[in-house]
Amino acid sequence: MKITLTSVRGAFLNLFEAKTVGGEGEPRHSGAFVIVPGSENAKKLAAGLTAVAKDKWAGKADGILKDLKGKGRVCYREEPLSKDGEVYDGFEGMHSLNASNKARPLVIDRDKSPLTAADGKPYSGCYMNVSLELWAQDNQYGKRINATLKGVQFVKDGDAFGGGAPASPDEFDDLGVEEEEGETADICG
Repeated sequence: MKITLTSVRGAFLNLFEAKTVGGEGEPRHSGAFVIVPGSENAKKLAAGLTAVAKDKWAGKADGILKDLKGKGRVCYREEPLSKDGEVYDGFEGMHSLNASNKARPLVIDRDKSPLTAADGKPYSGCYMNVSLELWAQDNQYGKRINATLKGVQFVKDGDAFGGGAPASPDEFDDLGVEEEEGETADICG
């Protein structure tokens, strides 16, 4: 089931280069996204989890989904992103979504032009639109509901998480052009 989230903040972004998580598994492009409780994005995700579960497990969907949520085996969690009880910067009082893809997702700017890592955006803390696909897993690795990250579109700047944004030229003074020492000497004699 395809879902597009609007103007969400991203964190732990690996959009341009696939990386492993904690040195385990296959390298993936990935991101964690801040979801405001009660927002349209939260409603879309909750409805999406239910729809995907019903498609996969039919009459058993409600029980399986409840079990998966209890075990943290769903991509969208109605709780802040945390590790060892410490809530990550920007996720305080928020919900969280994790999405990944082995293939590089589409990464575009506001005008739909392609972005590269050298552009310095998107970065952790900025706002972006996110295209993803929810799907149910039921195989030898167990049951889950996952999100495949299809693409992101930079929307606007936000406070960077962990200093992730590059410096702006506005942060520096214009020093003008300075002549190098000895440049004015007449060497022709």
